[in-house]
Amino acid sequence: MPVSQLRIAMLSAHSCPVGKLGTRDTGGMSVYIREIAYELGKQGHLVDVYTRVHDPIDRQIYELNQNARLIHLRAGEDEEIHKLAVYSYLPDFVGNLENFRKQNYLQYDLIFSHYWLSALAGTYLQEWWHVPHITMFHTLGAVKNAINEGAHFTLGDVEPELRIKTERDLVQKCHHIIAPTEKEKKELIRYYGASSRKISVVPCGVNLEQFKILDKAQARQHLSFDNDKIIIFVGRIDPLKGIDKLIRALSYLRHIPRLKLMVIGGDKRIQHEIEQLQELAFNLKIQDSVTFLGLVKHEQLPYFYNAADACVVPSYYESSGLVALESLACGTPVVATNVGNHKSVILQGETGYVIRDNNPRHLAYTIALLLSRSIPDRKPASSIRASVSKFSWSHIAEAIIRDCQLVLTTYLTLVS
Repeated sequence: MPVSQLRIAMLSAHSCPVGKLGTRDTGGMSVYIREIAYELGKQGHLVDVYTRVHDPIDRQIYELNQNARLIHLRAGEDEEIHKLAVYSYLPDFVGNLENFRKQNYLQYDLIFSHYWLSALAGTYLQEWWHVPHITMFHTLGAVKNAINEGAHFTLGDVEPELRIKTERDLVQKCHHIIAPTEKEKKELIRYYGASSRKISVVPCGVNLEQFKILDKAQARQHLSFDNDKIIIFVGRIDPLKGIDKLIRALSYLRHIPRLKLMVIGGDKRIQHEIEQLQELAFNLKIQDSVTFLGLVKHEQLPYFYNAADACVVPSYYESSGLVALESLACGTPVVATNVGNHKSVILQGETGYVIRDNNPRHLAYTIALLLSRSIPDRKPASSIRASVSKFSWSHIAEAIIRDCQLVLTTYLTLVS
């Protein structure tokens, strides 16, 4: 019999779900964990999200809502460290989690881990607690390396064999895997030999209460934007995001008067990468058309989406398509590469365009096509927003719980 109220231990060892979005290790996955934990709690399930202390000022417990909370555990120094360095501190993370559980007399029905580091921690806990373990990888090391090989130049760090081997082992040890797209399901099977029966596809969601339509003129006034044509990029400053391709595309769009690119994301730790992109814009003589806004508070993002004429996602790789969902929920069309869930999220020619790659000329042509559409040909913002209503977090949480119930029932049947 399914358990009506599930007690879930959610693991996010390397990335804090309440950290600053747009930094190197805090992005879509953090949004996903925070939103799904909140919604699961709202639906009556008990959720504890465990992460490591990233700052000495971190409180041990943050209440997300009545049934969901975030718990910080010590694992290494109380500061931001490279995510690969977290690997050596996983025994501390797991040990301190178990101590916290025992001290607070907690019991869990299942484990829901995120990213390979957390999944590895979860394999120890599944043995100790005798409960099923569901994982989401969010990105796959083998796929990132394959993209690097296909590009014939390095798009950021090459993923170490440690990660590849661990992910291959994890698909065998975990009881179930949730993939955000059919494409990732196929990649898990292709690169790691995962069983298709062990994988379900549940897409990423979007907060429709936060990301909503605002008056464009008021949004621009709020941000002190002039009456320019504005396209925005939202995300980490990372070679995989293809921001350099977008800047090059802008150089082919000089014929569009007052066209501006606003780049949202990045912090001081990647200042060198930002300076390289600024130098690229300078060399292309479009430096006055590109603005790097740095980190923007998540609650401010709806103003930027609403102020923009288009949002562009030129990535080489995305595990899902969170930025596209957020933009569409605000009624702003999207141009995106054919990665992640974009083909399922964007209605071709109606709410935006999905293009085969991030070739600057392809990007430029498609951006120009989108911006040139006359008012009668444009989809109203309300229709663009309506196209993503099925991706509300309440719907996504319901699908996750159905999977959890099925995995738990199967597990209990096998061990009884």
